[in-house]
Amino acid sequence: MEVQFSAMDSLPGMFLQQAQRLGARPFIGERRDGAWQMLSWEVTARRVLALAGGLRALGLETGDRVVLVAENRPEWAIADLAIMAAGGISVPAYTTNTQADHLHILDNSGASLVIVSTRALAEKILGAALRSDKAPAIIALEAPVLAQSAACALHSWAEVMALGQGREDDILGIVARLKRGHTACLIYTSGTGGVPKGVMLSHGAILHNCMGAADVVRELGLTANEVFLSFLPLSHAYEHTAGLHFPISIGAEIRYAEGIEQLAANMAECRPTIMTAVPRLYETMRARILKGLGRVSPPRRRLFMAALDLGKRRLRGERLSLLERLADRVLDRLVRDKVRARFGGRLKAFVSGGAPLSPEVGTFFLALGVRILQGYGQTEAAPVIAVNRPGNNRVDTVGPPLRGVDLRLATDGEILVRGELVMQGYWGDSQATAQVLDADGWLHTGDIGQIDPDGCLRITDRKKDIIVNSGGDNVAPQRIEGFLTLEPEIAQAMVHGDRRPHLVALIVPDPDWAKAWSLRNNKAALITDEDFRREIVQVVDRINRQLSAIERVRRFILADEPFSIENGMLTPSLKIRRHKILERYRPALDGLYEDKTYG
Repeated sequence: MEVQFSAMDSLPGMFLQQAQRLGARPFIGERRDGAWQMLSWEVTARRVLALAGGLRALGLETGDRVVLVAENRPEWAIADLAIMAAGGISVPAYTTNTQADHLHILDNSGASLVIVSTRALAEKILGAALRSDKAPAIIALEAPVLAQSAACALHSWAEVMALGQGREDDILGIVARLKRGHTACLIYTSGTGGVPKGVMLSHGAILHNCMGAADVVRELGLTANEVFLSFLPLSHAYEHTAGLHFPISIGAEIRYAEGIEQLAANMAECRPTIMTAVPRLYETMRARILKGLGRVSPPRRRLFMAALDLGKRRLRGERLSLLERLADRVLDRLVRDKVRARFGGRLKAFVSGGAPLSPEVGTFFLALGVRILQGYGQTEAAPVIAVNRPGNNRVDTVGPPLRGVDLRLATDGEILVRGELVMQGYWGDSQATAQVLDADGWLHTGDIGQIDPDGCLRITDRKKDIIVNSGGDNVAPQRIEGFLTLEPEIAQAMVHGDRRPHLVALIVPDPDWAKAWSLRNNKAALITDEDFRREIVQVVDRINRQLSAIERVRRFILADEPFSIENGMLTPSLKIRRHKILERYRPALDGLYEDKTYG
């Protein structure tokens, strides 16, 4: 049974209502010491109330900001809910943040407290706290060892939990006074285009998102035993809503994956029914499945390709003969059931968001019987704006707007959104807020789109990422990058060419393909090796034949290392940071316009 969203005033209020109803049922857990350790709803609720009471005992006042730095684990969810239950504003921060990133968030938000998990993360946040304008108190799950830590007030998680014992009635009174219009959290944008800004999201905005999501997944046939496997960082708006508060709203169980290397094993163990992920994960899974085909017998490979072909034809609406329909049913048992078993065998849907999903990747999984519902959103909209419906899954679109979302296109094609889901503004930045929120409450997303006759939204590109070449033509870089990275030889790519006569690209070769090339050619796959580069040239030529004249990549350079979160070229949700990549590679990319050799 889901909550009555219209009757809910706050996120902790929704959680406590569900905890009272579900009691001893397992709610949240992680794999530890070789087994899944689960907390029940009632135990989690007691810990939330105790931590909230402890935060008030430390002096937290209504509206104070609390930074939360932790990997996905039960304590993350407990802390997030406790901060809000105590009347505070939760400020999630990525575990991959540098000390400078943490310093920006501390100073910008004016946080009075920080909750941090591991010793390594505590060292980094303490370094930032010591340099901040207002040194916050630190609550640590593991005691840090930094010598200078005496400059900040340090408290252990257990100590704060103990401080909160006996304050439950006070916290319940605070929760009862929370309203939908109160700010629940500040989620800092991932910085794809510059310095991160704190997006103010109300309780109502996230509750509105949960209501819209529930309306969509209801078509999947919800039961009392839904299981979410949470993988994306909870500090990202997508997972914060879709991987935490939405499962709470439908009374689902949440388990935290151990990491990308253990994800396949975790899926087999947890057998999730719903899972959210970003397109890069699906691209990787597709590549692994196709690579695995090379190790199976020819008859099994032919069966797989037949299942894929018939599935694609069915998705295109082609009429299958009686014999083909029978073969399709047999292949469902022989091939598709085995593919579904890789994901635990109970998966009702993957939900894809955070970046555009290639139609080819989406079609691949749909043809193999794995449902992917592509959605669209941004942090400023709590974050989901639109998503495909199970009954009308259009992989080339992001589906219709969620229930209760007003959506229209501006004259230049920019997507405008209005509704309770829209942010309250950027924290402490009225000028930036005015640039994206107009007087009538419309959020100017900065994305360009089209609406088809069925009301489904198609994203064509990011407005500020659109390349305008020297001839005045508009070119969508994400489309071309998508073509490039679907090739097995290319792992990552970024297209460049604003105000230039043609496009050039920065390409990261696929490491597995490069290793195979080395073995085949008996030499290292160096980016300076002409034979190695010549093979990439052939790949680019192959792609160019599928593109219009203005979209073709005329020249490229090979990157000397992959784009990663660690080197700042990827966001934690695996989107490329164009401005960061250009900081490093712009001279080399610009040099391609003078260099007359291809690549």
